Amino acid sequence: MRQLRGQERAITGNRQTSLAFAEAYGAGTIDDTADAALHWSRDRAREAGIRTVSTGTGSALSLLAATADAKAVAEIGTGTGVSGIYLLHGMRPDGVLTTVDLEPERQQFARQAFRAAGFAGNRARFIPGGALDVLPRLADGGYDLVFCDGDRMEYADYLAESLRLLRPGGVVCFEGVFADGRTVDSGEQPAEIQRLRELLRSIRESTHLVPSLLPVGDGLLCAVKRA
Repeated sequence: MRQLRGQERAITGNRQTSLAFAEAYGAGTIDDTADAALHWSRDRAREAGIRTVSTGTGSALSLLAATADAKAVAEIGTGTGVSGIYLLHGMRPDGVLTTVDLEPERQQFARQAFRAAGFAGNRARFIPGGALDVLPRLADGGYDLVFCDGDRMEYADYLAESLRLLRPGGVVCFEGVFADGRTVDSGEQPAEIQRLRELLRSIRESTHLVPSLLPVGDGLLCAVKRA
């Protein structure tokens, strides 16, 4: 038991270093052209006060899109295009990203970023508007992956729509489920955090999903839709 406790301390002591290494590991996984576009897109996000996915989260999204052999991906929350670049990088060369955002001006930044990263204009479909207004208009079973990075209060609704949109074997991902550590904080938390906890619980308990919580960025909750 004493030896095990020592091992636990060693694991805990190295955890932050390991997480930092995992984040840095994804930095060299895309080509220089796309990397320059990512830097430009992140700069635009900082200027606008928008939080973007981390490098580790981005590389995980590329991996998941590639694993799903994704031809059709839906993204909730275009931002300035950072996550979209990672998704497009992992998708099939003929794949199309459908990306939704309330702010059309941000989508213009994303459009420029995608072009600068080397993606043809027909690789992305930009839809301005609220996610819960747009998602019901998308095709049932028509998507290989759905990435959710919008209003956390609406995440449960995004899950319901994603189950309809995804083909069997498709993947749904939710960004920011750690909420800077507040999700696991035992103290009193606002309604947004309670919603995240309910999302985590419902996905874990669902018989229709195979879930995993990835410790990248601010937490990436993923699940595969069972056949």
